[in-house]
Amino acid sequence: MVEGQIKIAANNLEIWFGQIHALKSLSIAIHEKEILGVIGPANSGKSTFLRSLNRFNDLDPHFRFQGSLRLGGKNIYKDIPVGELRKRVGMVFALPVPLPLSIFENVVYGPRRHGIKQKSVLEGIVEKTLQEAYLWEEVKDRLHISAMKLSGGQQQRLCLARTLAVEPEVILYDEPCSGLDPISTAKIEEAMRRFRKRYTQVLVTNNTKQAARVSDRTAFFLMGEMVELDQTGRIFTFPKDQRTNDYISGRFG
Repeated sequence: MVEGQIKIAANNLEIWFGQIHALKSLSIAIHEKEILGVIGPANSGKSTFLRSLNRFNDLDPHFRFQGSLRLGGKNIYKDIPVGELRKRVGMVFALPVPLPLSIFENVVYGPRRHGIKQKSVLEGIVEKTLQEAYLWEEVKDRLHISAMKLSGGQQQRLCLARTLAVEPEVILYDEPCSGLDPISTAKIEEAMRRFRKRYTQVLVTNNTKQAARVSDRTAFFLMGEMVELDQTGRIFTFPKDQRTNDYISGRFG
């Protein structure tokens, strides 16, 4: 990976949920159009960090933070309205969450909310994003059936297409393949690799092999702290911190 401009920057980011100190003194820069993998055991702060990037943590009434978090140089909490932020920073969750609508209506839901009404434009968005999510060939003849009738793997790829439909700059993945079969997992990973040219991507995963397969750099989190960040090839072969090595080699996790 060739280092590009900094897309996202956290500086001394601290996050609490009530008395729980979930993220501690995190400073990290994420480059334009890289895939950053984030690994670590449960309760290490991975998802807390991910959800800070589109302000999903705000939905918890006990959430508070200090420090700075920037997207494209702008303060996420001061300079970017939350609606605009969540258009620019899309998210794919661990469990697929299709809307109880048709496949077509799932994909166009976001574009319609952002003012796109022309049918031909919406049809083009549906075909383009479903192709990018490796789902078009499987559903092109049944776009008007309920999304709830799709398999779990298909639903997750539909959710990916729905994220792409609003043309984000950043895509966040929170364990996107945790419940998927190997074929669907492979398709999601191939999509991530193809997206390198267009999107900045952050992948939180408990599957260290997945991080090794797709990430340009990988960060290891433990007990709310970032222990180590390095090029993926180096962190999986010559980690600098013994705790990273112990986690990768399966001594704990």
